[in-house]
Amino acid sequence: MEHLKPHVADIRRAAALLGQGQLVALPTETVYGLAASAQNPDAIRRVFSAKGRPADHPLIVHLPDLSHLQHWVSQIPPQARQLAAAFWPGPLTMVLPAAPTVSRLITGGQDTVAVRWPAHPLFQAVLDQLGHAVVAPSANPFGHISPSCASHVLRQMAGRIEAVLDGGDCRFGVESTIIDLSGPAARILRPGSISAAQLAQVLPLAQAQHGHAPRVPGALASHYAPRLPCHRFESAERARLPAGIWAEKLAFIGMAGYPAPPQPPACSFLLPADAAAYASQLYAVLHQAEASGCSRILIELPPDTPDWLHIRDRLLRASSPIGSETANTSA
Repeated sequence: MEHLKPHVADIRRAAALLGQGQLVALPTETVYGLAASAQNPDAIRRVFSAKGRPADHPLIVHLPDLSHLQHWVSQIPPQARQLAAAFWPGPLTMVLPAAPTVSRLITGGQDTVAVRWPAHPLFQAVLDQLGHAVVAPSANPFGHISPSCASHVLRQMAGRIEAVLDGGDCRFGVESTIIDLSGPAARILRPGSISAAQLAQVLPLAQAQHGHAPRVPGALASHYAPRLPCHRFESAERARLPAGIWAEKLAFIGMAGYPAPPQPPACSFLLPADAAAYASQLYAVLHQAEASGCSRILIELPPDTPDWLHIRDRLLRASSPIGSETANTSA
């Protein structure tokens, strides 16, 4: 795999590879995306193969700019224009009725398409060189920890893709917010760094789920998961944990300011008490815990409040509840 740097020649190299139907991991403001030309069906199929991704799991189309939206959707409702004005380019994905020309490979066989205009300057520079949209799911094997830096891509995707363009650490660290605009009322299908409160300042959101929801990335019960057994508990449950758990060879993930474990774990990772800072470091810490040599990962969940919704969403999908039946077994 080529390890490209943020220089003009390497940006052109990344665009050239994409134009040839190759796969290139690109940095976004959320996580690294596995980019392929959205105009090349063979390249799109290679994305599914490289990731081991189910064919019915849709891809997000990443646009060079707002003018490209009209090529991908059958209609642009006023709500989409309002959200684009407020949050694009940025970590917001909109689900809209797909244009008739959109490949069913991209939509997972649905009549909706997920679209985003990313804000990362390197991603934008590559799209400017390429001249058209790409599909770009996270650049990792399907269901496993998303990559928030180039080294994660190099470790997980070696031999599967042609190149990664190194843009350093991703700013937000978790995937984009996904909002569905294909039905009678806007609804959030995947929480992200753009919160429901921020979205509600622009347009009303459905207060309850209504009807069938389109399939979207990252919505499976198990996702973002380490390869080690990974369990979680709420802070209020700590006193009820199995007595011998702290004597195990644990990689413990907690939060600064919380009480220390009753005895020091083999490996300990304390994340900031600020939700944005926590999110930006979350996947990096999960990667470190996975590589720690410990027997399993134990996570003390952050607060169950709106500011932490997107982080808890990822952690709940990456782990299983702890209990007496799982104290010494794999997840």
